[in-house]
Amino acid sequence: MNAAASLSMGLDDWVHDDFAVPDIRCAGCISKLENGLVNVPGIKSARVNFTEKSVRVDHAATMQLPQLVGAFLSLGFEAHPIDSSLNSDLDQSGKTLLRCLAVAGFAMMNIMLLSVSVWSGATGVTRDMFHWLSALIAMPAIAYSGRPFFTSAWKALRHGRTNMDVPITIGVLLATALSLYETATSGPHAYFDGAVMLLFFLLTGRYLDSMMRDRARHGVTALLKNMGTGAMVLDAQGKSGWVDSTDLQSGMVMLVAVGERLAADGLVMSGNSAADKSLLTGESKPEKLSPGDSVHAGTLNLDAPITVKVTAAGPDTMLADIARLMGEAAQSKSRYVRIADRAARLYAPAVHCLALLAFGGWMLAGAGVHQSLLIAVAVLIITCPCALGLAVPAAQVVTAGALMRSGILVKDGSAIERLSEIDMVFFDKTGTLTIGRPQPSNLDDIAEAEKPLLLGLAQASRHPLSKAIASNLEQQDIRPADITDIEEIPGLGVTASWHGKSLKLGKAENGAHIDGGDSLTTVFQVDGIETVLTFSDELRPDAHDALEGLHGMGLDALIISGDRAAAAAPVAKTLRLTARANMLPEDKLQLINSKQHSGKKVLMVGDGLNDGPALAAGHASMAPSSASDAGKNAADFVWMGSGLGSVVTAIRAARNTQKIVKQNFGLAIGYNIIAVPFALAGLVTPLIAAIAMSGSSLIVVANALRLRGSTK
Repeated sequence: MNAAASLSMGLDDWVHDDFAVPDIRCAGCISKLENGLVNVPGIKSARVNFTEKSVRVDHAATMQLPQLVGAFLSLGFEAHPIDSSLNSDLDQSGKTLLRCLAVAGFAMMNIMLLSVSVWSGATGVTRDMFHWLSALIAMPAIAYSGRPFFTSAWKALRHGRTNMDVPITIGVLLATALSLYETATSGPHAYFDGAVMLLFFLLTGRYLDSMMRDRARHGVTALLKNMGTGAMVLDAQGKSGWVDSTDLQSGMVMLVAVGERLAADGLVMSGNSAADKSLLTGESKPEKLSPGDSVHAGTLNLDAPITVKVTAAGPDTMLADIARLMGEAAQSKSRYVRIADRAARLYAPAVHCLALLAFGGWMLAGAGVHQSLLIAVAVLIITCPCALGLAVPAAQVVTAGALMRSGILVKDGSAIERLSEIDMVFFDKTGTLTIGRPQPSNLDDIAEAEKPLLLGLAQASRHPLSKAIASNLEQQDIRPADITDIEEIPGLGVTASWHGKSLKLGKAENGAHIDGGDSLTTVFQVDGIETVLTFSDELRPDAHDALEGLHGMGLDALIISGDRAAAAAPVAKTLRLTARANMLPEDKLQLINSKQHSGKKVLMVGDGLNDGPALAAGHASMAPSSASDAGKNAADFVWMGSGLGSVVTAIRAARNTQKIVKQNFGLAIGYNIIAVPFALAGLVTPLIAAIAMSGSSLIVVANALRLRGSTK
């Protein structure tokens, strides 16, 4: 059993494990797994993550790994516990599809060249030679490129079920067998080109879909990189020694230096400092730390050394809890069934019935086995889901390219569909509606002659406000003064000397903290003369225009922030939005879930670790490129630049994409309505069927290319 993934589920001793299941391909697979696994004794529930092709199984602790794997095998799916090799397995799957596509494309072009001579009227020995040459190219190409379909179809049939790969496999194998028969008996027609062409277009659609899914992959384990790698731990004799974060235990006492991130949750035992908790709360304002205060892994100690008694470590920390919330939220989102999967549910049985009807009908009409089988193969090929398979991924890939050119990265193709359906937008405040970096607002109060002194002090400090001052002055082409006797006093600031004058940047002389009221402040002193510097977190430059654009689309917006109410209120008032403040990650997650349970489809826009679970739970989600790794991992879209206009652009493009997708389905259905009667009537050979099928696929792709300007 994957012990790292197993967690206690309560008094009934239930545990859960995550399994990678590469053969999850459609909504039917989701239903088969979730409904089939719960019927296995000892399994309580099963949840499929369609994007990551994984399944979380809640089961009795007494069940062993072989029993669980056997439960998957009984349903026709291979599974293995998820570990660090999962991503490499998925990467290999995409590479396999690409290789199969390349082989099919190469074989198709060469066979088509050989077929030109046959189409031009070659007969007798010459025609037979070209047919045998085509067979020599087609047979190994079909055997290699058809593996993704043949393997999937065999697994399904072996366990008494069907999927879309079954009619594909039957069509390809029958077309190949008939072609060999025609070639061996010097028949006038062979359909190797049709069979290989069929595989090429099917693999194109499957690879495009795989490419979009690869962009969606993310691991919540990336969150734990924000936790300290370890800590200096004090023993009973007062001696300190380094302990790795994986070995920290409750009751240990950590010595946390200035500029160090905590590796575990705990209580401050001694020392007074300030902490940057923005990673967890989104709050940009440093918070005071005093003995008795609780702190969490990932918090950055800013001012002075402190000692912390560990209360929770490793998987029990708040940071790990957020990672779990993100994973569970992503599982919930993965239950969304795409329009392509809904359309495909009836495809396989319908095609089988049509082909069987064609074969039986012509047999009754006295056409003979060969002619009846030829017509049935033509029906299978002409109804092959190439156009259906390309309808969604072709449109999504074109839109993803257009959005990329506009500075928006699409991580999940299905997110484009979900984004088109949203009817409400939730915004985080700090780092999303605002820039997220406090900027000095009154540097002009500093005399020009003293700005080099201020820059020298700011460059010598690691405090966030000092860094903001330094960055701003450097942009003004100010050069730092050659100050001396530089000393950073934890909790107080930086002191120095310049030509006999004393300099200081930090707390006021009376010891007041560097922040005051609801704004951020620090003090700059030259020979005891103080200048109070204030800081503000500015709105993104086009926030007003973006919100007007959302309103014009009929979308409601709300601010959900971990900041204090006093910090969120001015932004809400300026943008004329309602704000909910002091929200923890679980509060945001609960709010989104409640809205979505009432029928709303929420777009979550956020940037911090504290937004991770909400981003994963939203019907769709977006994050700026300045977001934390956790935020970018959890989001479906990541935009570059400082503006919010990308949110409006992405929604507009998503809605345009869905219009094209629906048109593509209409074209694919219209093609079948026209073509199938001809095939049933025996008026279409397998080769003509393959050409017609390819033509419908090209029409769908051409229609999708109209989305190149979808962001305008």
